[in-house]
Amino acid sequence: MNSQQHFNTVAKEWDKDKMHQERSMAIAAALQQMIPLQKNWKALEYGAGTGLLSFILKDAFKEIVLMDNSAEMLKVCEEKIAYYQTPHIHTVALDLENTAYTEKFDIIYTQMVLHHIMDVPAIFKTFHQLLNAGGYLAIADLYTEDGSFHEPGMQVHKGFNPDELGQQLNTLGFNHVQHQTCFTIERNNGKKYPVFLLTAQKNQ
Repeated sequence: MNSQQHFNTVAKEWDKDKMHQERSMAIAAALQQMIPLQKNWKALEYGAGTGLLSFILKDAFKEIVLMDNSAEMLKVCEEKIAYYQTPHIHTVALDLENTAYTEKFDIIYTQMVLHHIMDVPAIFKTFHQLLNAGGYLAIADLYTEDGSFHEPGMQVHKGFNPDELGQQLNTLGFNHVQHQTCFTIERNNGKKYPVFLLTAQKNQ
């Protein structure tokens, strides 16, 4: 099963997982601490899933685009947009790994998405192109792990070293790179997987 099939399958139950809610709240808090968010910004959440993170941040931005390649996840987003009456939030069904997009944003953020993207330097380059000068990128993902986080057969990275990701971003034209641990996922077997938030600003 690939990532898209997996997320289509679990979409309707995703928000019922208390850990998913707690993780999104922790990431939102760290993001607001690390980046001087502005109310007039246009934001993109890439790999938005059910939009958990963006709905926590729904009052922080003028406009939010929820982009994902999972139709079932975006259906949940549309239901939440109607429920919360948030016309400034809208969905886009798109995979930036394979399809170009031309809109510009003041901030792009992802939550537990990067390890599903095979060509990380390419997606970083795309994010750089989509950001306005001085715009911010925020990546929340797993620190390097032993491969036990996902089920066998999933095509994913085994987490990341955020210092190495930061070096890639510097090379592409980002500065003010910083990261911090923002959450720890604890499985029923007691195994712990810390999550970092990495932020960077596109050069002016």
